[in-house]
Amino acid sequence: MQKLNLNQILSQKLSPQQIQFIKLLQVPTAELETRIEEELEINPALEEGREEEPDTNTDEYQDSMDTGETKEDKDINIEEYLNDEYGGYKMQGDGNYSTDEEDREIPISSGVSLHEQLVSQLNFLKLDDRQKIIGKQLIGSIESDGYIRRDLEAIVNDLAFSQNMETDLDELEEILVKIQSFDPPGIAARNLQECLIIQLERKEDHHEPMVQQAIFVIQHCFEEFIKKHYDKIQKKCHIDEDVLKEVVHLITRLNPKPGGVSDGMIRTQYILPDFILQNINGKFEISLNSKNAPELRVSRSYSEMFSAYDKSDKKDKKLKETVSFVKQKLDAAKWFIDAIKQRQQTLLKTMQAILDFQYEFFLDGDETKLRPMILKDIAEKIDMDISTVSRVANSKSIQTEFGIFPLKYFFSEGISTDGGEDVSNREVKSVLGKLVENEDKKKPLSDDKLVKLLNQKGYNIARRTVAKYREQLQIPVARLRKEL
Repeated sequence: MQKLNLNQILSQKLSPQQIQFIKLLQVPTAELETRIEEELEINPALEEGREEEPDTNTDEYQDSMDTGETKEDKDINIEEYLNDEYGGYKMQGDGNYSTDEEDREIPISSGVSLHEQLVSQLNFLKLDDRQKIIGKQLIGSIESDGYIRRDLEAIVNDLAFSQNMETDLDELEEILVKIQSFDPPGIAARNLQECLIIQLERKEDHHEPMVQQAIFVIQHCFEEFIKKHYDKIQKKCHIDEDVLKEVVHLITRLNPKPGGVSDGMIRTQYILPDFILQNINGKFEISLNSKNAPELRVSRSYSEMFSAYDKSDKKDKKLKETVSFVKQKLDAAKWFIDAIKQRQQTLLKTMQAILDFQYEFFLDGDETKLRPMILKDIAEKIDMDISTVSRVANSKSIQTEFGIFPLKYFFSEGISTDGGEDVSNREVKSVLGKLVENEDKKKPLSDDKLVKLLNQKGYNIARRTVAKYREQLQIPVARLRKEL
């Protein structure tokens, strides 16, 4: 038996204008221009230039825009949108927030890809068609850092299935050795050990005793070398400390990633600050990058067109569709302009709150003067949602006289001191970095010793926290910091 029930549900929904504002808010300055160009291209009712004073011909259009949904969404209430993605108070991760739909390509400088360079070198070899096919298959298996990590047996199977070519490991390795002679040195190695040996053997002075000694160390003491067990290497190779120093110096100058870049193509990301901070006679002034404040206006001709159509006595279906289309484009243009303006206001409001909170840091750029600050602190100051602050902080940067800083740089957790004060964990990281920098490299400080030294300086910090901060600073463990 079917029943019909009525239920009341209270829910929040994002209006199209709120969604547009959210997307614009998280777009960094470098991408905003592209986003505006896209909107100008799809909406003929939107134009570049200063807004003109409305005249009597456009009054009726303005009246129509101030009714219904448009009036309701004139001032976007950003507290209403959902914050599932930014529910926490702390910064998450290092990357800027984006969705697949909103990704923009990073500018790529012109150049030849690694794959193209290797195929070009392959063509200079006197190979038959069969060998060229095998060579191209091997080159296609080279990863972005320059290594072939796919098993050769698997590549044999690849050739059988994709090229209908029967081959064996001996034939494959014969072609692989030829490719390993290509530039850059070390390319097509199957592991780091092979990569280093290839580079050493390709040196012009590879017959010199010191180079031969380095090859021997990599061949027979590789595990000891990567773990920096230098005393074991000395015993195993029967060499003194001075020779070992030269060998280590020679090996550490080699390139562990002959592929060079992450995707075989030179990628250049241009940093464009969203804010500019100036100290003018002791007073801070924040300004938006000029690209954040484009001059946009609603097309006058489209407004007049709407007014003419709306006054027309011909109310046939085709004319109504035309009026609806023109009004839709005019609405979209006004909404976009309003969203851009609100974006500017939100950015300035958020940055001003960060400046007030971290005022001591901005005076001289001393990292130790950063106060503990989380998203909630700024959200409460500007009376906005935490997710709004997160969207701003995760994708924006500011230019100061001390350099360009991402806004998320200023957010950090607090660490208590013996004096009962809370200091930024950035201050603790700074002190930790200096301790490691000034340590005796022959006897580097263990995490336990670092804890004791930090405790002596008044920072109440546990060993696991020291290990976490050390990893965040990309400082290896004591054993790997050891030098001869």
